[in-house]
Amino acid sequence: MHGSTTDTVLKISNVTKSFGQVAALKSMSLEVRRGRVHTLLGENGAGKSTLMKILAGVHGATSGEITLDDQPYRPANPQQASALGLAIVFQELSLCNNLTVAENILATREPRKFGFINDKALVARAKAIVAELGLPIDVTEKVGNLSIAQRQLVEIAKGLSHDAKVVILDEPTSSLSDSEAEILFDIIGRLKNRGVAVIYISHRMEEIMRLSDDITVIRDGEYVSTHDRNDVTIEALIALMVGRRMEEIYPPPMHDRPTQDAPVLAVEHLTRDGDFADISFEVGTGEILGFFGLVGSGRSEVMNALFGMKNADGTVRLDGKDVRFRSPAEAIARGIGFVTENRKEEGLVLGHSVGWNISMAALPDFTGPFGFTRAGAERKASAAEVGRLAIKTHSLDTPAGSLSGGNQQKIVLAKWLLTRPKVLILDEPTRGVDVGAKFEIYKIIRQLAAEGTAILLISSELPEVLGMSDRVIVMHEGVIGATLAGTDLTPETIMAHATGFQS
Repeated sequence: MHGSTTDTVLKISNVTKSFGQVAALKSMSLEVRRGRVHTLLGENGAGKSTLMKILAGVHGATSGEITLDDQPYRPANPQQASALGLAIVFQELSLCNNLTVAENILATREPRKFGFINDKALVARAKAIVAELGLPIDVTEKVGNLSIAQRQLVEIAKGLSHDAKVVILDEPTSSLSDSEAEILFDIIGRLKNRGVAVIYISHRMEEIMRLSDDITVIRDGEYVSTHDRNDVTIEALIALMVGRRMEEIYPPPMHDRPTQDAPVLAVEHLTRDGDFADISFEVGTGEILGFFGLVGSGRSEVMNALFGMKNADGTVRLDGKDVRFRSPAEAIARGIGFVTENRKEEGLVLGHSVGWNISMAALPDFTGPFGFTRAGAERKASAAEVGRLAIKTHSLDTPAGSLSGGNQQKIVLAKWLLTRPKVLILDEPTRGVDVGAKFEIYKIIRQLAAEGTAILLISSELPEVLGMSDRVIVMHEGVIGATLAGTDLTPETIMAHATGFQS
């Protein structure tokens, strides 16, 4: 490992962590240097989150040593970690939706006057923090009214409001647009200039190569190797991370798409004032129809309308018959599935078991004549999906919230696969998921298409849309800019339409 002790601010030596019989960290060693971005790279379940929680004072290490500025570092809780100079921005948002941005940023550190919270000073201090970071956010707005991307920026502001020696950023751009990510990259540059060490966790390889100074790969709870960013390639890092070479990130189609007379789903002139206008498209059996657009293009709003979550004018035909879904339950009953972008709040009930989460959308299929659930059949079906999707869980009774992000996303997929949908809407299906889990999810999507499911794939990742779609609809400011296929499917053409600069 490189770096002298003089510029090492955080040193982790042979740290292990076990939860009962399960060893989450087997032997972790790491040196983090001042004024540098040190990326931690590993598949979901590799131990990254466990290590971060030990550093943040959420968990205690089972064995091993950690020093911060050459002093023993064993925080008993997150408040102590913060006081010692370590700030962490978790991927999973820890915000209170019913409080304002200012109240969230300065939670537990509110300025007081005569023992009461000084609201004027609170707002002023939060405004100063947000202004210094260059974030386009109103600090008096309730967090519950903000978009996922805006909430992520608030989470970042909250973490960086502490005066820290080490800042940990866990998947900070997973829900940010390119322009919002640029704001974050600028902040990281300023932190480096102040001599702050940044531990960065991301699955976006281009981002990692752009930002990192040092990159450490971990696999199966163990340290693998550390590299200077300039001395390593993306291909080499992926091979180290997954323990195998990935010749293809995007698996090829498993079938020749059948030619067909009638589409499974036909949408004509779908319009919702303020969100989108005159949306028309068709998707056929076994087709993967991609939807690409920048943040605010209206893609997700269209899907919400199709799934009965929002009202819209226009015509929707399923198997040639006009349909109008007034609720998601009606859409599910007619064969529409929806893997939501926001799996934490809309896709899963984290406190419930893996088995319950998988079977909940298909419960009517397991209900007997007198309203009783056929528990044996339900468990058997859930277990089959766990096997088919290679979900890493100790049992069907394990709480879904205890699994890694990639495995949680597979549970959401399994939930909808059990309903045997005719049309499956996938809104950002690999958001916050590592390269290895992405490959597995792509294989599942290909398999579904081969079985005849019509798939609507919404993604902000251009390579994903290009690598997986048969055709791509590009949206810009609530309208369809283009429908592209074949030789027109190039990054340049898609981005030209997405930004409104048609080529």
